[in-house]
Amino acid sequence: METTTKNSAVRTGANQSMRLDGYPLIVGPFTHVAAERDRLSALRWQHFDAKQLGASIGAELSGVDLTAELADEVVAEIRQALHEYKVVFFRDQPMTPAQHVAFAQRFGELEIHPFIPSSTTEPELVRFEKSAEVAGFENSWHHDVTWRAQPSMGAVLHGVSIPPLGGDTLFADMYAAYESLDDDTKALIENLEAVHDYTQAFGRFVPDDQRAQMRERFPAVNHPVVCTHAATGRRHLYVNRIFVSHIDGMDLDQSRALIDRLCRQADAPEHQCRFQWEPDSVAFWDNRAVQHYAASDYWPAIRIMERASIIGPRPAR
Repeated sequence: METTTKNSAVRTGANQSMRLDGYPLIVGPFTHVAAERDRLSALRWQHFDAKQLGASIGAELSGVDLTAELADEVVAEIRQALHEYKVVFFRDQPMTPAQHVAFAQRFGELEIHPFIPSSTTEPELVRFEKSAEVAGFENSWHHDVTWRAQPSMGAVLHGVSIPPLGGDTLFADMYAAYESLDDDTKALIENLEAVHDYTQAFGRFVPDDQRAQMRERFPAVNHPVVCTHAATGRRHLYVNRIFVSHIDGMDLDQSRALIDRLCRQADAPEHQCRFQWEPDSVAFWDNRAVQHYAASDYWPAIRIMERASIIGPRPAR
């Protein structure tokens, strides 16, 4: 049932939000995150403590030394925490590149990025080194490397050099983003596939004489717009503006309008947590369940990060 007021349409019942007239904006309580917020708040862990950061996403874990060789049961519990909180954070972890790789490898085989080479002794680490000469362009919501047939299932990011102010990373819960959609939109996107293409972002960095070879290695791939998480069985949105060229079967204007509409689900702070980096902080995120956004507000300060990414299964409906 819907009732109207002078300025808005109000949804009654479980969802007490209202849409602002003339705008695709909804204000009011995000009731769909309440159950997840309360469920996460009740979790307790054997090998570490967890401080919940967002209503449905993010927790800072304490009591774990990532520079040490962790017991299997500790690794298993970190994996479970990752599935529950979607992204987990650690402080004061002065990892060497070798220790970084060793920790990430406990969760699966690591990928080597073909367009962002490592500048460390470990080829599995991508190094993001920003300065007055090299600006940060990661300030758009995205899942990593969705142009791969098997994109990352997760990533471990280590803060090597942190600016005195700025450079936070934001994470958005894409389960909650999907759950907040109205039923008509869910029905519309249920069987759609998005075309993901590396050239959207990295094409300009490929020399002309290597374009054919790289296209053969990394052809455009289709992934469902709505995926089922391989570990949790939950549905989540899986589109982003950086790597998606269009929706298969739609013309370009329709595609862009729908992609933009779905990507805006990440914009709501109620779906987010924000992490303020310190030297030797670590973020470990589930690249399927979350999108992330690296705030580019620190120029011309130096910000150096290193990332190891864990290969995942092919996204599935």
